[in-house]
Amino acid sequence: MSNSKKIKDIVFCAIFVVLIIAGTFIKIPIPVLPFTLQFLFTTLAGSLLGSKNGALSVLCYTIIGLLGIPVFTVGGGIGYFLQPTFGYILGFIFGTFATGKILELQKNCNFVNMLIANFTGLFIVYFVGMVYYYIMSNYVINSPISLWPLFWYCFVLAIPGDILLCFVAAILTKKLKPIVVKYF
Repeated sequence: MSNSKKIKDIVFCAIFVVLIIAGTFIKIPIPVLPFTLQFLFTTLAGSLLGSKNGALSVLCYTIIGLLGIPVFTVGGGIGYFLQPTFGYILGFIFGTFATGKILELQKNCNFVNMLIANFTGLFIVYFVGMVYYYIMSNYVINSPISLWPLFWYCFVLAIPGDILLCFVAAILTKKLKPIVVKYF
């Protein structure tokens, strides 16, 4: 890999770290799990940077937060592992990787394939997030939640906005991908 390619990778990853952080602070309050634009920017990271660089940008964001810089929805620090919602951050890493990998494997990166990739990433984020939330609440921090309230607060109330963001990400990817490919 050439030095200019490495520099471009670092710059694009850094841009997405900043976008994810900005997306964290754009909040729509709903009970339990606030709605933010993190998912939009993590999905775009996978779509535009690919599986590895996209996931790397989310991983960098996660490390920054765990080091104590308050870039997560309710702060930061190593203790954030104990927050039931930390599973969604872990889910962003895996979901971003999956979104990027699906698009990398497509010969025709059309709108439908982008939606499939985005919804796959969304499913992974929610699966990891909800499993983590359930385990942390019921077995670690002793704040039990049963399956129905978990499903209601951590899925039903949040999913409509994220479904919309899947479409927004596909539209933005369609527009931005040629520009990113030109410089990436």
